[in-house]
Amino acid sequence: MKILNDFKAFALKGNVIDMAVGIIIGAAFGKIVTSLVNDIIMPPLGLIIGGVNFTDLKVVMKTATETAPAVTLNYGQFIQVIFDFLIVAVAIFMVIRVISVAKRKHEEKAVETPPEPSNQEKLLEEIRDILQELKVKS
Repeated sequence: MKILNDFKAFALKGNVIDMAVGIIIGAAFGKIVTSLVNDIIMPPLGLIIGGVNFTDLKVVMKTATETAPAVTLNYGQFIQVIFDFLIVAVAIFMVIRVISVAKRKHEEKAVETPPEPSNQEKLLEEIRDILQELKVKS
């Protein structure tokens, strides 16, 4: 029963839930990027370089026989995955950069404006000022 309670405490921590949400959103983002690369970026790129579809690029190492399929080195698929990775890396870099710039601006703003003094501090300042006035008059 202790193991179940420990697991429950672990699973309900905010950072674990945040991580799970991040993984789910990341998986969905990966699908979007794959579609962007396969359906939007690669067709014009293939057209520019002569109608080549990268996923079709391969080297046949052993031709197919009646009993065995061909053995191929699918380097075009590898190129496709590299494009996917580069686009994901750039997108993540941009998101992190936007967050860091916003965080930096927030920190600069926090440094520029000191916090408002509490009521107790204001009262103490008033008492100090009154005491200084009394000292000057005497």
